[in-house]
Formats: sequence, structure tokens, C-alpha cells
Amino acid sequence: MKNQKTESQMKQTIKEIKQLLSDEDSLSEEVLEQLSSDERKGVQTALKSWYSRKKKAQALEEKFQLMMQYENKARQAGYEYIAGIDEVGRGPLAGPVVTAAVILPEGIQLQGINDSKQLNEQEKEYWFERIHNEALSVSTSVLSAEVIDRVNIYEATRLSMKDAVENLSVKPEMLLIDAMQIDSRIPQKKIIKGDAKSISIAAASIIAKVTRDRLMGQYDEIYPGYGFAQNAGYGTKQHLEGLDKQGPSPIHRRSFKPVSNFFK
Repeated sequence: MKNQKTESQMKQTIKEIKQLLSDEDSLSEEVLEQLSSDERKGVQTALKSWYSRKKKAQALEEKFQLMMQYENKARQAGYEYIAGIDEVGRGPLAGPVVTAAVILPEGIQLQGINDSKQLNEQEKEYWFERIHNEALSVSTSVLSAEVIDRVNIYEATRLSMKDAVENLSVKPEMLLIDAMQIDSRIPQKKIIKGDAKSISIAAASIIAKVTRDRLMGQYDEIYPGYGFAQNAGYGTKQHLEGLDKQGPSPIHRRSFKPVSNFFK
């Protein structure tokens, strides 16, 4: 009987076998054994690709479960609405600091998500839309260069984080914050490199990053010559050359060197 099944399997075309391999739920150990004994090169190539996809999917699932550890612990402690908070824009010479706060529903499946620094532009845009569609609540806070100059970047970041939390449409019961603590009565946990360790913080980092990048793209049209759309306000060669040639724009941070040199 087993030989008959193998013979039947061998009669399948490469296209049919590829289709079979696209449906993981229908694959049994017996089917995989039959395919592994098929000497056709096309079958072996398709089978190798299937095992590669399966290995990648397993790695993504393991990472996802690892990044859910803080959310799971918070839920085990009785917290239902858990907000991840992260900021973007502490280091640039120009533009605002942007913070996002995100509350994800229990049971959400976001395998493949990562902190924004590890994603390309297309991936960030994909996750930005998906997070907005699937999160219970998303909010952002944008604090200008003027505020940063007035209170310093550290305090501006804390204020921005607090604003983002207070702007959530769902009141959080627990805060997971990337490397910071804020003035709030809500229980909070500071997580170093939280955007790589917590799903909620990773989601917030993506929202903040895409939001700020879009803003800097708009500023590039208003204040051309600095390359804001490409460098997001960071001190690249193009940006510094524009600064030397044109002087600071209204969105430059006067308290940051070398911008401060223009106001001495």
C-alpha cells in the first residue's frame, strides 16, 4: 500500500506538488517522506524551499513569543490594557521629538514585527497601517524644537511620552516604556532596549518613526536645502553643508551644537 501511495505521489506534476506544499495543514509526515524520496530536481527544490519557510516561520514565532513576555506577565498580574511607549527623534539637530503609545489587544498575532530600526521603509509602512488597524488604541505626541530648547531633550521626551499616554482613547492600566520613566500614577515598567523586547513598545516605535519621518518629509518641502526627507534632521554631511550655507531653519534646535554656534 505504501508503495502504491508513493507511486501515486510520483505521478503528480511539479506544479501540483508546489501547490501541495503551499498548504501546510494538509502535510503529514508520510507525505513529506514520499516527497523526499522523489528524485526529481524540481520536487527537491520545492521541498527545500518549504523547509526553509517553515524554519523561518518557526523562528518568527519564537521571537514573537519572547517579545510577548512583558505583556504576558502584566496580564497574569491582572492588567488588561497595557500600553507600549517609545519615542523617536532625541538625537537630530532639527525637528520635533515624536512619541507614540499603543495598546494592543490580547491574542493579537504580529509575528515578524520588530523595532523600527530593524525594518526597511516598506516594512515600516506595512506595520504602521496594520498596527493602526488592529490596535485597541494608538496615540502620538509631537513636541517642537522650541519646546526641546526650552526644557531640554530629556524632559521634552518625558513630556511627550506623558502626552501620548494621556491622549489614548483607552485608559491604560500598565505602561511599558522604552528606557524611560514618566510622571504618571499608572504602574509602569522601564525596559532597556524595550523596542526589541516588547511587542507593544516595538509597535509604538514604528508608529513614532513613520509619523516623524512623514513630518520631516513635509518640512523638507517647506525648508529645502538640508535634506530633511533623507536624514530626518540628523547631522549628516548633506545637512551640515546646508546648515553652513543657509544657516538654521525655524525647526532647528538652537540648544544643539553646531546649531547653537549660530546664536552666539
